[in-house]
Amino acid sequence: MQRPGEAIKCSSAGKNCKKRSSLCLCLYPPSLSRSIFQARFMVGVILLFLTFGCTTVGPDFTKPSAPIAGEWIEEGNPKVKTEPVNYSDWWTVFGDPVLDFLIKTAYDENLDLQVAGLRILEARAQLGIAVGNQFPQVQEVGASYSYNEISKNAPGSAGGDLHLQTYSYALDASWELDFWGKFRRAVESSDAALIASIADYDDVLVSLTAEVASTYVLIRIFQERLAVARENVKIQENSFELTNVLYTNGAVTQLDYQQAKSLLRETQALVPTLEAGLRQAQNALCILLAIPPRDLSELLEGSKTIPKVPSEVAVGVPAQLLLRRPDIRRAELQAAAQCAQIGVAKAELFPQISILGTFGFESSDSPFTQAGGSDFSDLFSWQSFTMSTGPSIQWPVLNYGRIKNNVRVQDARFQQLLVVYRKTVLQAAREVEDSLIGFLQAQELVAFLSESVEAAKRAVEVSLIQYREGAADYTRVLNSQQFLVQAEDRLVQSRGAVPTNLISLYKALGGGWQMREGKGFVSEETIKTMESRTDWGNLLPPRDLPKNLDVPPAADVRSLPRMPDW
Repeated sequence: MQRPGEAIKCSSAGKNCKKRSSLCLCLYPPSLSRSIFQARFMVGVILLFLTFGCTTVGPDFTKPSAPIAGEWIEEGNPKVKTEPVNYSDWWTVFGDPVLDFLIKTAYDENLDLQVAGLRILEARAQLGIAVGNQFPQVQEVGASYSYNEISKNAPGSAGGDLHLQTYSYALDASWELDFWGKFRRAVESSDAALIASIADYDDVLVSLTAEVASTYVLIRIFQERLAVARENVKIQENSFELTNVLYTNGAVTQLDYQQAKSLLRETQALVPTLEAGLRQAQNALCILLAIPPRDLSELLEGSKTIPKVPSEVAVGVPAQLLLRRPDIRRAELQAAAQCAQIGVAKAELFPQISILGTFGFESSDSPFTQAGGSDFSDLFSWQSFTMSTGPSIQWPVLNYGRIKNNVRVQDARFQQLLVVYRKTVLQAAREVEDSLIGFLQAQELVAFLSESVEAAKRAVEVSLIQYREGAADYTRVLNSQQFLVQAEDRLVQSRGAVPTNLISLYKALGGGWQMREGKGFVSEETIKTMESRTDWGNLLPPRDLPKNLDVPPAADVRSLPRMPDW
């Protein structure tokens, strides 16, 4: 049995050849030497085409235009500043340590944010699939054994061994070459989709911080409304007692007594309604913190008042929204990912050129083979080597209607996403303007209502004095106390609208996502759990994620294939 490297009889020279130069293939049997030469030639052709012979069909993505205004409507307001501001920790403007703690806890524990982080890992694995498709798409290693018994009546079987065993071990490979850039466009699409998943994570984080802050303010609003309602209950209880004494003594009619009782019960009825709203707001906060609904009294200890806010706010300029808001970046990246899908679909219009090959060893103990057959021990000898390779071209010319319409589908989807991008920009500008005017006007409303409440309190005092002295009937007391309840409750809600609108403004400006910079998207505990279940290779913890939310340059599409993720 001949082995590689041994001197053998050279069929061409008629003598032993022991040269080891690249020009001498006589170290192997002649048929094997030709096979190796053909394989090397084929690999060289493939590399040549990969380097010089490939094109990339489909459009390259360009950043779409955005309908953005040059300035804010309220830019001339002295309370609005346009200088650049860092919104990464905007909630600190309230100076409330409880709020700071709640937002940090939500960042660490919130379940929606955890799901968004896991989607990044999913997108990274999808990118790995796209990268892997640039290499031989089929690689199958197979081994087989068969035992056969030949019929005694078969031609040529007389006097021979009627038992036949066959052994084989082979590698089947199929490599569709990326002549038209189909696989590179798929990588481009997956690249953009991965970055879009990071932008989606940032958008969830922006919404989360704003929702936690808004829910916290809502809790404080309910607490203040409850305090106001209970205070008015005490005022009306005193009035009711006074009316009851006067009615018992016959100084007033039953009408005064019943009116006082009706107003008191109506005000008392506000308390359970507000307590239910407070509990529901606390339950909502529990879900944001990823804990079961429970009493948060200990967690919310401290001042039970609505957070105070600065009278001025810095909003920058409208164009900065395009760089700051992650939902705008996500819309752009989703459009970029879809743009590459047009190229993937267009590549189907062209011939699919593949290299097919089977390389392996085959041995049989058939009595009809040369040298009287062989057994399993000869399976891996070079004399048992077998190979079949060559190019394959497929061109689905009869499916052009299906393929062309698929290109049109991808193009229509791309155009839809361009429109979605423009709408997202417009919506972002509207949210800023709405929140800004709400913040400014809420402050003016609070100023008016504060004076109204002070006047209502004085009216209640005067009406009671006049009622005791008999200078006025109880209707004036009733009206003044009823108006006080409404005015104070409206004042509290208006005072709560100031920080609520400011929170909405910071959300509209795209603040809050920066807190994740330098940190992972998935917790260490989750990483350990996933690694114990699945081989994630070098993808966990994620180390090669993009550092920014920019669309990858079109030039990267034509770069050499990346190494696959093993």
